[in-house]
Amino acid sequence: MDVLGHLASGFGAALSPTNLMMAALGSLLGTLVGVLPGLGPTAAIAILFPLTTVLAPAPAIIMLAGIYYGAMYGGSTTAILLNIPGEVASVPTCLDGYPMAQQGRGGVALGISAIGSFFAGTLGVVALTFFAPFLADQALRFGPPEYFGLMVLAFTVIASLSGGSLVKGFAMAFLGYFISLIGLGPSTAEPRFTFNWGPLMGGVDLIALIVGLYAISEVFIGLEEERVAITQKIRNVFPRLADLREAFPAILRGTGIGFFLGLLPGCAPGVTVFMAYDVEKKLSKHPERFGKGAIEGVASPESANNATSSAGFIPLLALGIPASAPLAVLLGGLLVYGLQPGPLLFQKNPEFVWTVIASLYVGNVILLILNLPLIGMWVWLTRIPYGILGPVILLLAFIGAYSVRNSMFDVGVSFVCGAIGFFLRRHQWPLAPMLLAFILGPLLEKYLIQSLSMSGGNPLIFFQRGISLALIVAAALLLLTSLALVRYTRRRVKEETAEELAL
Repeated sequence: MDVLGHLASGFGAALSPTNLMMAALGSLLGTLVGVLPGLGPTAAIAILFPLTTVLAPAPAIIMLAGIYYGAMYGGSTTAILLNIPGEVASVPTCLDGYPMAQQGRGGVALGISAIGSFFAGTLGVVALTFFAPFLADQALRFGPPEYFGLMVLAFTVIASLSGGSLVKGFAMAFLGYFISLIGLGPSTAEPRFTFNWGPLMGGVDLIALIVGLYAISEVFIGLEEERVAITQKIRNVFPRLADLREAFPAILRGTGIGFFLGLLPGCAPGVTVFMAYDVEKKLSKHPERFGKGAIEGVASPESANNATSSAGFIPLLALGIPASAPLAVLLGGLLVYGLQPGPLLFQKNPEFVWTVIASLYVGNVILLILNLPLIGMWVWLTRIPYGILGPVILLLAFIGAYSVRNSMFDVGVSFVCGAIGFFLRRHQWPLAPMLLAFILGPLLEKYLIQSLSMSGGNPLIFFQRGISLALIVAAALLLLTSLALVRYTRRRVKEETAEELAL
């Protein structure tokens, strides 16, 4: 069956009542959590992740993808109305979105953000539809050494997820890998770092770890900061024709920059949005308007943000490489359901893959329909005191951690991880490399053991096979590229916010 045939089949499944409801519910819940001041997409997915564990794999991943998209849009709401970026990718939106809100044009900024996000997200999914299967077909010739090279390539993402310090990033990756070793060894079934304590024999549960690191630590930070919202009246969210004419070229350029850079493993939205913003400012005939409420300054980075997010699904589904922290959490979601992202996913689970891809089209439309009329409600939600929201989120997180294995041990693990996550974030230690290494570390170990078994213990096998050698060389090149991009992003964040980069 060709791509269009598979896609038609995927739409048939994605438009079933259950999957349609999950896409709508995910978009709604993701936006709801995303608009809460200070909460970004990663925290939104972590908080809501446990709710999906009672579902079958396809509706669960559809709901998680909807949460991701919804939270991405919700982040722009707080950036424009409150001048609070939930993550680095929303910083450029603050630069012109907040001045627009101060000028009484907050509704127009939100409307352009929604339209640009829809346009970029849809184009990104179209590219995903045709490019990901091609990439997966090329990767079907992979054996254990090639998969090991792929895991090495995936680990280069750590450089872009490390925030301001590569040393801290790799230290966190080492910690994540160490935690993944706890439990029974995959090849020997021998206990590792369990101290003969029964609950540790099953290892650390992925959901408890995610909930603790991102959801519970976020509550601790929010309560400590005593987050409050400001009032903002929204009168009209539908841009005028003149606004659309002015913003459309910026949407196109932001989409192109976001998508093509987003194909590179390790190029997160936090990088592409600054590039899109800078390009737009340099091309403008009136660059002096930027930073004072230029509509292009909202349209371009928001489009780049969503285009990069959509492009990130290509390396995630075709190669198993997450390009950002939220996608690393989504990778964890796939693994929880026994689905290994990568070349074989398209071969072994075509119905699942094409249902999810088709649902991304549906989710983009639902997001546009939901967000424009409901902007007033999202604004109202930002006014709820964090003293009320925090305990509710905490309760949901504990219930979610318990519900996976009905284990109070997992609740304790999530609380401990939350406390550790709070401490680490307060001291600018990035969490995403830790999560990535926790997920990919065991796979790296598995393919290393299999490859060395094939070669009789000779490590030169990785350099004697063309594809594995190419992947290792590509990993080295991408590491250098990521380092350059991180330096660029760090400098730009510091210029615009006078703060160090923190993810």
